[in-house]
Amino acid sequence: MTHRVTLIPGDGIGPELAEATRRVLDATGIEFEWETVDAGEAVIAEYGTPLPDHVLESIRRNRVALKGPITTPVGGGFRSVNVTLRQALGLYANLRPARSIKGLQTRYDDVDLVIVRENTEDLYAGIEHMVTPDAAESIKIITRVASERIARYAFDYAVANGRRKVTAVHKANIMKLSDGLFLESCRTVAADYDGQIEFEDRIVDNMCMQLVQKPDLYDVLVLPNLYGDIVSDLCAGLVGGLGVAPGANIGTEAAVFEPVHGSAPKYAGLDKANPTALILSGALMLRHLGHPDVADRVERALRDVIAAGETLTYDLGGTAGTSAFADAIINKLESQAGHVPIGGPVPR
Repeated sequence: MTHRVTLIPGDGIGPELAEATRRVLDATGIEFEWETVDAGEAVIAEYGTPLPDHVLESIRRNRVALKGPITTPVGGGFRSVNVTLRQALGLYANLRPARSIKGLQTRYDDVDLVIVRENTEDLYAGIEHMVTPDAAESIKIITRVASERIARYAFDYAVANGRRKVTAVHKANIMKLSDGLFLESCRTVAADYDGQIEFEDRIVDNMCMQLVQKPDLYDVLVLPNLYGDIVSDLCAGLVGGLGVAPGANIGTEAAVFEPVHGSAPKYAGLDKANPTALILSGALMLRHLGHPDVADRVERALRDVIAAGETLTYDLGGTAGTSAFADAIINKLESQAGHVPIGGPVPR
């Protein structure tokens, strides 16, 4: 079976990472037909937007996309392409596994967390305006439908992957209506899994402290959009940083797989950037497409290369380039068999 996949290289270091990942995925023996489309700063002059309609049409047609990082300006400029993609395509679930990798210098060596983030509302809905020239207002949207949907995704993921517990993260002690509704929705859904999956809740600031002190106490975390964005970066820091943090955005009609990190334009074209996060995102895509064993091979090959410490990119303490790092993973692929996957299969 050939999988037709939309490939969005992105900007900055994105094209180099996308090429490295494409080569690794092609080396698995799975047949891909890549439909490459461009988005980001480079296309604004031609289309007047960083996200042309034909990019969305390609994803809707293929139902699966692999995407490199795209620059989002701070303050002025265009709105986040990532946020727009998720809202336009209904990619309501953001999945970000964070699992320790042998060979990386971190404070912990046994972190195994999965962040499930609601992807379509909260403050990221982008409803904001100037009240006066000196005051701005952003509106936080939390709905029962979206909250129950993301909670059910988290519990279904936990069941499908043999996880033990789901923790709902909120600030319902202060935002009693909005975050209170999120927590209430999670509790409602949790009742359907009583006896299967343990459920608890944590206030977000306490959650951040506990993740730093004792991440081993936690398993699957489910959060509204803003907290999910922040906490998932914290968890990435526990396992080596954003350079090794994969991501998946799942909806009922499409899925987009992308790294968590930014586009690092100052390193563009230097063959220095670390493709680990995008390669691991590609492994999540393989699971979504029904190839968990092949995803396992990719992840194990990557982990073995990092553990060996011989062919590492500069951020991992080595001198290898992006392409050479990908070559090392490709060379490992055929000789590897079986390991514990990062994050497990993505429920569909």
